[in-house]
Amino acid sequence: MPPALPQTPAPSPESSRPPRSAPVRLRALDGLRLLAALMVAAYHYGGRGGEISQAWGSSPREQFPTASTYFAYGCLGVQIFFVISGFVICMSGWGRPLRSFFASRVSRLYPAYWAAILIVTAVFALPWVAFKSVSPSDTLVNLTMLQQPIGVDRVLGVCWTLWAELRFYALFALFVVLPGANRQRVILFCAVWTLGAALADAANQPFLELVLMPQYAPYFIGGMGLYLIHRYGHDALAWGIVGLSFLIGQHYAVAELWHAPNPSFFSYRSTLGIVAIVAFGYLAVALIALGKFQWANWRWLTLAGALTYPFYLVHEHLGWVVVEVLHQKLNIPSYGTFALTILLMLFLAWLLYRFVEQRLTPVIKRSLTAVRVR
Repeated sequence: MPPALPQTPAPSPESSRPPRSAPVRLRALDGLRLLAALMVAAYHYGGRGGEISQAWGSSPREQFPTASTYFAYGCLGVQIFFVISGFVICMSGWGRPLRSFFASRVSRLYPAYWAAILIVTAVFALPWVAFKSVSPSDTLVNLTMLQQPIGVDRVLGVCWTLWAELRFYALFALFVVLPGANRQRVILFCAVWTLGAALADAANQPFLELVLMPQYAPYFIGGMGLYLIHRYGHDALAWGIVGLSFLIGQHYAVAELWHAPNPSFFSYRSTLGIVAIVAFGYLAVALIALGKFQWANWRWLTLAGALTYPFYLVHEHLGWVVVEVLHQKLNIPSYGTFALTILLMLFLAWLLYRFVEQRLTPVIKRSLTAVRVR
């Protein structure tokens, strides 16, 4: 999931096309991030089966006979997150040395993540909570954010997206930040990654697929192309990157989420619906990149963007516990439980932002960027 937006960097003379002037902060992008997070939450609470059925006491299809059909599309919020991440990380890494880029990512990702791991572990250890917790050893591994490649149980179900983000950061740092970000280098990186991901998929080599992520690469690449358009204006190469990444990305989204109508499956998503939501994500970021939403400059959007990451981390597993308490123990109707759970998770996200991120992020960043004098 993409971290909070940095300030737009100063113009660079590297291209014959002058960089586009931009607002200090793209608040509309913050709002889009929150929308994507709410889409994912709707999917986890009402658009799928599994543990959430235990929390409701029955299938979400029974709780939301009509809405569950639409909630099932909420998982595509992840694809929107990845497009935003490509945009944001390209902006964040522009003009930064590798050490500064590394410090900004670590200090932004880990404080709320560590807190979420500890909170979910503590809640799931309560004797009245029926959901299974992971072993103490696996919990410790989860603190590294490397639990998936190591092969241990996950404390947070959503952390698979963070593993994809980490691989993107590593590729971007190695091939763009380390040699120095500029327009030509980003274009080359996008082109080589696109071709490499396609070849990795065709070769059916697990290691290449692990590194190059053919099923997720198009979204990150599309976001980087949109940042080039934001920075330098309309550009045939950048638009080509965006268009190609969308065409490939929608294919992977459909391949992963579409199936023939089958009553034994929880939900059925149409091909058109999947493609339309992926297209919406690209279009929304494109309009923001082109400055079409500069009017959406409300300060509350900055807070909304800041809450998105901690909300994303805690909403699924803690949501199971809250839904069970509100719906089964307090007998609050389904839609009321749904709304209250969202609000409670947003409040917890604010607490994490206010008392964890705002305090630990600058400390970690200073520690990682401090120059030691021998």
